[in-house]
Amino acid sequence: MPAENLGSDGKPDMELYDIKVVVDRIEGRSVCDMRVGDYAEIVHSSRLKIPRHFCMYALQAVLPLIPAKQRQLPEHDWLEGEQYVACPDPEERLIMRIERGALCAMRSDELT
Repeated sequence: MPAENLGSDGKPDMELYDIKVVVDRIEGRSVCDMRVGDYAEIVHSSRLKIPRHFCMYALQAVLPLIPAKQRQLPEHDWLEGEQYVACPDPEERLIMRIERGALCAMRSDELT
């Protein structure tokens, strides 16, 4: 990134969406005690907030998509139109929905 974009002047130089991953539906049997409506949030770029139990295997299925969903994507980017992710457990058939929250301005030099 060029030095002029690093936000050293104290002003934000980038924007990222807060993300909420919500259990949309369970089409099989819930073996990990997840319920429709359970959620996890990723805020301020990398802070994970989980108010109730959230299966780590379900979460690991969605985590690789989060950095892209945090950014504004081109209108016709395939990921812009996708919001559903399946848990890898074939018995559960748990489907999660990725929701964008607030678009937050931040300084890149404050992030890793």
